[in-house]
Amino acid sequence: MLFSINLYSENFPTVISAIGSKNSAKVAIIFHFHNVFIKNDVLQCFNSRDTSMCRNLTTFAIIIKNNDLAMKLTIAIAALLCLLPTLAKSQTGSDPSDYATISSDRPDGRFISSYAISRQLVKEMRPSCEYRENMNASEFSAWQDSVREGMRRIMKFPTNVEPQPAPAMISSEQRDGYTLEKWEFYPLPDAVSTFLVLKPDGMTKPAPAVLCIPGSGQTKEQLAGEPGIHPSISGNYTDPKVQMAVNMVRQGYIAVAVDNPGAGECGDLERYGLAKGYDYETMSRMLLEVGWNWLGFASYLDQQVLDWMKTQPQIRHDRIVVSGFSLGTEPMMVLGVLNPDIYAFVYNDFLCNTQERAVVLCKPRAETGRRPFPNSIRHLIPDYWQYFNFPDVAASLAPRPIIFTEGGMDRDFRKIQSAYKTAGAPDNVECHHYPKFQNPADRNDVEHLDEGMSAQEFFKAANVDPPSHYFKSELIMPWLQRMIKP
Repeated sequence: MLFSINLYSENFPTVISAIGSKNSAKVAIIFHFHNVFIKNDVLQCFNSRDTSMCRNLTTFAIIIKNNDLAMKLTIAIAALLCLLPTLAKSQTGSDPSDYATISSDRPDGRFISSYAISRQLVKEMRPSCEYRENMNASEFSAWQDSVREGMRRIMKFPTNVEPQPAPAMISSEQRDGYTLEKWEFYPLPDAVSTFLVLKPDGMTKPAPAVLCIPGSGQTKEQLAGEPGIHPSISGNYTDPKVQMAVNMVRQGYIAVAVDNPGAGECGDLERYGLAKGYDYETMSRMLLEVGWNWLGFASYLDQQVLDWMKTQPQIRHDRIVVSGFSLGTEPMMVLGVLNPDIYAFVYNDFLCNTQERAVVLCKPRAETGRRPFPNSIRHLIPDYWQYFNFPDVAASLAPRPIIFTEGGMDRDFRKIQSAYKTAGAPDNVECHHYPKFQNPADRNDVEHLDEGMSAQEFFKAANVDPPSHYFKSELIMPWLQRMIKP
């Protein structure tokens, strides 16, 4: 028999409803609306749902006039309901975690589960442009060409776009030690986008420049230490750990900051303060419907800005760096592969074999009984794994300087170090781990991760410390000083 416990609080028309079942491992905290009014100083509620939908449903309503008490009781009841999966296991003898690993119960080893079949296809796929050790110089160069050609194919940059107007500066303001410019550009006939340029004061000759690409949920304004275009999306723009572009300009570099598609000024109703969080998913689905993908679109926009940077007389064209934080590392790698003239790269995230991640993250969630997928649909790039994985792409950037700031699997770094050695520049790659895993004795150093993990278990096994995820200027700025020679 199902049951629900509802908590009502005065002046709060949204009712928190905790629903569970003693015969099921499923637990959910949901929100729905009731008609609420006060009569004789007692809060009363009428449920507007059709009672025909509530057969076999016993409802216990706790009517609380004090908001603080209602919230405390909500937390207590939610904690109590979290015990239901344990109770369910004691009654049924199993729970979803018993099926964390995938195996067939047939003598011939065949799968009937559609999930297991599709997962097996992913598991058995071998990327055609996977890095191979012990290549000679000619083979290595040919392999880099194949990576570049594969990237061109899957990014699907438009090739039939009519010439658009040149980028235009729309504002310029003085800041402490630098000038802040805002530019707009026109990537498609019906499109406009913007970027920020931070130029250090007192420039007497062309300077190195850094294209700064933000992480998920970040904006170009945050990287530039500026409030967002709406207060609701300003975020922690005063935090030095976020201000990638400000850190760069104070080092004497020209910093160019962009938005990721779907965020900041490129957002939809979020830019008016009418929505919470950024909706990357809807626009990503639309791009997939027209044969494109989020990463291809993002990289295409960033390519327009990069092309502009290559024409600016104040920028040293032989010292252009691309710096990506978190989500921004993905377009950073695309640009790196497609533009051999980029000088250096900042990879501020953990390095991950995303194909392996999809295979090993198969432990069902106790609350839903469903297996997780490692990333949202904006990370879905058709055919990517048919060609390569992130470590292969990063390896193909050799011999150009690159720094990794947040670790990952040592086996992936060994692959990249091998590529840089083959390219004759072993000192041009620098790898750092999260402080928690900086000591090799504290890291999980294996060639293959075990299957049947949850997301939390994967992070631990991959040497990732999510609370310490931020732009690590303490590592990046000294490295840039060493790499960007006069």
